[in-house]
Amino acid sequence: MRPRKRRMVDFEHPERQFRPFSSESEISEEILLTIDELEAMRLSFLENLSQTEAAARMEIHQSTFQRALKKALEKVTDALVHGKAIRIEGGDYRMPRGDGTGPARQGPAGGGRGRGQGKGRGGRFGGPEGNCICPACGYETPHTPGVSCSQVKCEKCGSPMVRK
Repeated sequence: MRPRKRRMVDFEHPERQFRPFSSESEISEEILLTIDELEAMRLSFLENLSQTEAAARMEIHQSTFQRALKKALEKVTDALVHGKAIRIEGGDYRMPRGDGTGPARQGPAGGGRGRGQGKGRGGRFGGPEGNCICPACGYETPHTPGVSCSQVKCEKCGSPMVRK
């Protein structure tokens, strides 16, 4: 069997575990989602890249990207349908700064993009402007710099907000 090629990952999610909200007790089963599988989902569904573009960003073949995406979707679907926890860790990946960290262009080693909007990620993430929106009810509130929208609860329904 051929060795797996390490995938380029631009983003590491700060949360490493998700579990069903209604579960007070210990969950007996959990799904392991690798960091490169999460990156495949992020590039495909949040960045809206084609499989060819996303594969190029991860520095893998399109068919390898397609398999990683399919595997990730199967795992997340299993967890959602069967009430399992999702743990995010491991996988064959590397970060773009070359020293095992990332994302690219972040911090002193990367030099930044010089736009003054967050940590070198451009205006879409971490910047001062924009709104947080509730995916459940549509309520919007101005984004507070330095506070992730996912950490803010909707004032109307209590759901976690997302960045608009």
